[in-house]
Amino acid sequence: MQRERILRVLPKEVRALLERERLPYAKLQEIRLRTDRPLLLICGGKERIIHDQRDGPYIVTREDIKEMIQYVSNYSLYAYEHEMRQGFITIEGGHRVGMAGQTILEDGRVKNLRYVSSVNLRISHEIKDCADPVFPYLVSGHKVCHTLIVSPPRCGKTTLLRDVIRQISDGNRWICGMAVGVVDERSEIGGCYMGVPQNQLGDRTDILDCCPKAEGMMMLIRSMGPQVIAVDEIGTAEDVHAVRYAMHCGCRMLATVHADSMEELRKKPILGQLVEQGLFERYILLGNQKHAGQVKGIFDSRENLLYSGSAKEG
Repeated sequence: MQRERILRVLPKEVRALLERERLPYAKLQEIRLRTDRPLLLICGGKERIIHDQRDGPYIVTREDIKEMIQYVSNYSLYAYEHEMRQGFITIEGGHRVGMAGQTILEDGRVKNLRYVSSVNLRISHEIKDCADPVFPYLVSGHKVCHTLIVSPPRCGKTTLLRDVIRQISDGNRWICGMAVGVVDERSEIGGCYMGVPQNQLGDRTDILDCCPKAEGMMMLIRSMGPQVIAVDEIGTAEDVHAVRYAMHCGCRMLATVHADSMEELRKKPILGQLVEQGLFERYILLGNQKHAGQVKGIFDSRENLLYSGSAKEG
């Protein structure tokens, strides 16, 4: 099913090439098309250039880009204007199609894109139970710890967050099921398509799709009474203010952030304050040295190491 959903939005020439390649779709992460540049894949954390039948790199054409945009938007870019101003469209299966080109401005803000020259299809992967190894460290006294997943790009932070949400919502051997509110600003956690989540986030989960994180957290607290709130990629002052507010309201927080290490996280001007003040009780640091989603370490609020993935794998 995932393979078909991916192939159906690709240009015919590209689709034929990838069908010939017999790709391991379970490891496929990105398909990148840039006008007049080679077709690239990210598979299993490694870049791969796709060759055509002449055994040279397949060069993406303007027609390829135009054809793919037509498939992605169901031949109506106007209907996807809201998504386009964010630079991406989420398709069935929760996969995200990012775009770059010339922006159309209105009152100094991005209204839409035209002359799209680059497309990046990011593949959404749902891996059930991938949070099992970290879950014992995320619960203390039958309560979910305020948890921040720290990760460089393409290391599986959203995949891990998604399964943590599902397990908290449905309950497991460590906790009973809890009401979870998800603010899915980029439609990556739930992968909503026409308002319906394509990924399983549990029976007690409510999703605000395509909603700014800070505003969405406030909305959930006022309207849905969540016990846990989950967001992806915090970073702005507004995000941090909303996180503090949610914590003060008694909600347990799950969030992710881009950083290569705890040291880099501490140096971030806004997020470093959260670390210094010890607001998050657990930090999960991910890497991809051995494989995507590798847990390098789990730390408490004082950055004491609770779990070392390298020691376990060594």
